Amino acid sequence: MTDAADRQLAAQYEAYPYPARDPREESRRLIVGSPSHLREIDHWIFGSRRPATTPLRALVAGGGTGDGTIMLAQQMAWAGRPGSVTWLDRSGAAKGIAEARAAARKLDNIRFAEGSLLELAGSGLGPFDYIDCCGVLHHLPDPLAGLRSLVSVLAPGGGLGLMVYAPHGRTGVYMLQDALRLLAPAEEAPAARVDAARRLWRQVPETAWLKRNPWLTDHVSGGDAGLYDLLLNPRDVAFSVPALDALVRAAGLRIACWVEPVRYDPDVYLPDPKLRARTAGLDPVQRAALAEAITGNMGIHIVYCVRAGDPVAEQPWTDPEAVPVLREMDGPTLAKGLPKDGTLPCSFDGLRVSLPLPRLANAILQRVDGRRSFGAIADELAANSVPREQVWRELPALRRSMEAMNRLLIAAPRA
Repeated sequence: MTDAADRQLAAQYEAYPYPARDPREESRRLIVGSPSHLREIDHWIFGSRRPATTPLRALVAGGGTGDGTIMLAQQMAWAGRPGSVTWLDRSGAAKGIAEARAAARKLDNIRFAEGSLLELAGSGLGPFDYIDCCGVLHHLPDPLAGLRSLVSVLAPGGGLGLMVYAPHGRTGVYMLQDALRLLAPAEEAPAARVDAARRLWRQVPETAWLKRNPWLTDHVSGGDAGLYDLLLNPRDVAFSVPALDALVRAAGLRIACWVEPVRYDPDVYLPDPKLRARTAGLDPVQRAALAEAITGNMGIHIVYCVRAGDPVAEQPWTDPEAVPVLREMDGPTLAKGLPKDGTLPCSFDGLRVSLPLPRLANAILQRVDGRRSFGAIADELAANSVPREQVWRELPALRRSMEAMNRLLIAAPRA
């Protein structure tokens, strides 16, 4: 059953397929991010234990113009991974763009299905080992019904990657949405509403909170589709950490990873021992909620989820045969650029932190190439007079910083 807001949403994404993408740009770049990066799925959903030779059946629910679909399908093709990615969305206009992007890349591992994720149970699609739902649940009249619909086609042992809006980092958005409901009512044609929003943004006073929020740029750089989605969307609900955790639990799931994990660790921002004594008494969700509240710059939450009853996936960090991989980083280049003070600087939407690294970080990272196993790296260092025991002793410290950044992960086993 649809309501007025739902009909307006459907019209919005037909008029302005989101995000704005040009298939001609596929020859120049692959848009990469979270969720649904293949290495993240292997690591956070399957604990780096599901063989790379096992076909992966993936669904991108609310696929839009194709970012997540194209990224995952291309990564699978490059890696020679069997399986397919199913794109699902109600927007025919978005489907045309996603299909053109897939054709530009000559990808033959994508299936396109036009429809609603709320009707998955009777669609004949699935089951799926992995489901992406990025930027969709917060637009639904009943997010829990939507999430339960996704779970209904989730294969045993599978998982989901979700993205929803978060409140603090979207400061200013809802104020201007209120203003535009008065200036450009939802009943008007989309083009007229976009014109009013553009005029308002050019003239809004400097005191408007969105003017002071540098982390949101869709209304500036995202074209008409980005502006419409941010400021004119008829239904937009943000989830705090506790609210998202409650939604996930109500659907019979649990969160396996907040992306990036380090952002949700309050101790990274609070060096005061007395404050850390207080954070030590908080449970994981409370700790993540504290990090969200004190940083103020989280505009979205990205999580990987599995069924609540599934065993906790422990990545094989102590297995000599396990192969470490870096996400969008080259080991030798990274190692060469490490500061000499033993820390790794990183920035998250303007928030700068420095993470401690063990003494052997440089030596280990320069050997991480996606082929060498932990055992092989230890053997090479032993040949250079570094005791194997020291490598294994320092690896947990390297993991604490680099895995927490979602950058050092473990590859799926080859067999």
